[in-house]
Amino acid sequence: MNEPTTPVTANPWAALRQFTDARIALGRAGVSLPTAAHLDFQLAHAQARDAVHLALDVRTLAQTLDAALPNPAAPCLTLHSAAAERSVYLQRPDLGRRLDAASRERLCALARPACVSPAVSPAVSPASRPYDLAFVVVDGLSALAIEQNVAPFLTQLQARIAPEHWSIAPICIVEQGRVAVGDEVAELLGAKAVVVLVGERPGLSSPDSMGLYLTWMPRAGLTDASRNCISNVRPAGLRYEDAAYKLHYLLVQARQRQLSGVELKDETGGGQELLVGASKNFLL
Repeated sequence: MNEPTTPVTANPWAALRQFTDARIALGRAGVSLPTAAHLDFQLAHAQARDAVHLALDVRTLAQTLDAALPNPAAPCLTLHSAAAERSVYLQRPDLGRRLDAASRERLCALARPACVSPAVSPAVSPASRPYDLAFVVVDGLSALAIEQNVAPFLTQLQARIAPEHWSIAPICIVEQGRVAVGDEVAELLGAKAVVVLVGERPGLSSPDSMGLYLTWMPRAGLTDASRNCISNVRPAGLRYEDAAYKLHYLLVQARQRQLSGVELKDETGGGQELLVGASKNFLL
């Protein structure tokens, strides 16, 4: 009696799948994908769509950040972009880059420390801005990424910057926001530098990826050329401690050289330092 045969033809590269989340070596059933691989793709696509439409739990996030990173300046501030709801946000990217009127008024009314040189316009002089650094948390295209990654990442970064005595503005959480909204927030707060933590566009293997954007002397209207980006921050991507290492380097350099963006390069050694104590990748 003949042994039963599987309808799936295995791929000889199957052993390499342990090294990547990419969809490689899936095998085939006739000329089609195996049923399991097809269903896995549909699940990943559904998870990506859910991540885009999931509403950020602002209250819980603010409580978590206040407990993990207490700021004597003020508790977390919750703000909103000019995009009133998710459907508008997805169709009008420009509205997600600016605050609504109520949020601007709230920031303008916020008490601030005395500036070193208040007579100079805060838009052009670092000395006129009372805070060294502002963190702006933005839901972006994945609230899931923000809820899972912001608190543990900031805890790692706080350990690096605490000995350096940075003056930190109140953490701001912006709903329905995009990266550029952080420039307006930080300008109104009076911060010399801003780090925007934003949920990135979900991929089919990464619905929980967070991006970091650093800008020196932020102000409304800047382009991506003024920003430094660190992407794919999550446990399955760039680890929190590695992302904190890179961002701390960029923050120190931005403050010393008073610039960011295309003029500021990540010179942390091409990632070799990040491999210390980590499992080696067969591709490196």
